[in-house]
Amino acid sequence: VNFLVIAGGGGGGSSYGSGAGAGGYRSSFNSESSGGGGSAESLLELVIGTTYTITVGAGGDGGAQNDSPNVGENGGTSSIGSALISVGGGGGKGSTGTGSPGGSGGGGGGGPPSPGVAGVGIGTANQGFNGATNVGTPSYGGGGGGGASQAGQTFNGGAGVASTITGSSVTRAGGGGGGGEFGNGIGGPGGGGNGTGPGIRPNAGSGGGGGGGTSPQSVNGGAGGNGGTGFVVVRQADAAPMTATPGTNTVGIVGSDTVATFTVSGTLKINA
Repeated sequence: VNFLVIAGGGGGGSSYGSGAGAGGYRSSFNSESSGGGGSAESLLELVIGTTYTITVGAGGDGGAQNDSPNVGENGGTSSIGSALISVGGGGGKGSTGTGSPGGSGGGGGGGPPSPGVAGVGIGTANQGFNGATNVGTPSYGGGGGGGASQAGQTFNGGAGVASTITGSSVTRAGGGGGGGEFGNGIGGPGGGGNGTGPGIRPNAGSGGGGGGGTSPQSVNGGAGGNGGTGFVVVRQADAAPMTATPGTNTVGIVGSDTVATFTVSGTLKINA
């Protein structure tokens, strides 16, 4: 079968917080790339009649306002059985500190007292890119979180990757933008959350990183945005029936292929 497995995005940092990294992005479909500059992976072999556990990673919680050390949580892993696992996105930092590693890395803190000196969160090979630090333009703002197809930017999140595995082209797994004193970063294309006060949470199923929070003294508060939940798709090149549970997950036909789409954790069985 072909697959697309995207983990949950990290939570943005608070109080001049950085954007979070997107969830790890792994794909085998139609020569479309995986995250982190990786090429499409080999097909996954599943046994007919066997029930497989599908895990859809949760988005990480953003850092709370004035919470020290202002760090957002990493996103949850997504997986097909035990054979294929995508790593959750790295959480963003607050005014100081290094972004967390993950599928894509979280941005480093950029606010007072020492903007631009924090380290970046490191992405996972073939799943996502590194975060970034803000070197002072605009000042007092966190760096952008890494996306599946692009590293985090000075203030904005890195871009995600487009896939047509569900029948239409959709870009997912963008990094979160940083929050700042004098402006806010933009989330990367593919569901990354904008930095604002509080940071924005990406759409469900995007695997996008949450946006960083602004100044803790701002009217809307400096909390970081939660990460977007993950997404799992299994596509086989014939019309053999598949069963997906629970009912919020779907099985449909795209062309001559059968496609199972998971927005929550459940099970998958390919029937004889």
